Amino acid sequence: MRKILAAVLTAALTVGMIVGCGSGGSGSSGSGGSSARTAKVIDVDLTSEEYAFGVDQTQPELLEQVNTFIARIQEDGTLDEIFDKYFGGGEPTPVESAALDDSRDQLVVATNAAFEPFEYMQGENYVGIDMEIAALLADELGQELVIQNMEFDAVCLSVGQQKCDIAMAGLTVTEEREEYVTFSDTYYQASQRLIVPGDDTTFDDMTDADSVAAALAELDSSVKIGVQRGTTGQSYVEGSEDFGFTGLQATCQPYSNGSLAVQDMLNGNIDYVIIDAAPAAAITEAINEMQ
Repeated sequence: MRKILAAVLTAALTVGMIVGCGSGGSGSSGSGGSSARTAKVIDVDLTSEEYAFGVDQTQPELLEQVNTFIARIQEDGTLDEIFDKYFGGGEPTPVESAALDDSRDQLVVATNAAFEPFEYMQGENYVGIDMEIAALLADELGQELVIQNMEFDAVCLSVGQQKCDIAMAGLTVTEEREEYVTFSDTYYQASQRLIVPGDDTTFDDMTDADSVAAALAELDSSVKIGVQRGTTGQSYVEGSEDFGFTGLQATCQPYSNGSLAVQDMLNGNIDYVIIDAAPAAAITEAINEMQ
């Protein structure tokens, strides 16, 4: 997995190096220059969330099939086997997408393949927890799998517009997204975590969410926090009634993916990054190995 993500990040790292070193905000210790060439994840869950799949609201029979399928792979250990590939050092199974063809019986999945370990690219193939589940689901339904890769904030919208059957993209269940999709039963417990430059010691002695949240709340607008656009991390920084987040005074800087945000932090252009825990670990490990 490390080699796969390293290849995916090469382009982002190249762009980051061209951008060069900017001036970060005043909220971080040691994040203002290019000397901070590694990143680290603060081992504290800032939130508690549930991932589910977003099903087309006009296909209740598909929702029932998906929920039955989730229950089965949880019970027979298949889901744990998939998790072990990505969290336990196993070998991922690449997934191929067929071409969209309205004349064929296809399961059309909307995703954003820039969210390791849930969905990312390996050459022309898709890899990740959600992608392997999608392949098994399509087999279960006797359908051909089509994966539509798009910006994260378009994933639920595409399903709501009946352009895709189901959204499988590391989706946190929210009321806002339920305007476009019907959520399946949950299959993964997630959280948000903070990524900081390797030499930043601000949060080192903090061991609970309240203390980290209190420190983040003290930051002013000169401090820039990177997030992946459209994700819970953005809601955490900007505030969200749906999640119950009050928001921060720090400036929210959205990116198309978390890798770009972390690299921009290491270039000194932003101070911190907030993203889901599993991607946070994968991104920092890959970037650090490339330094």
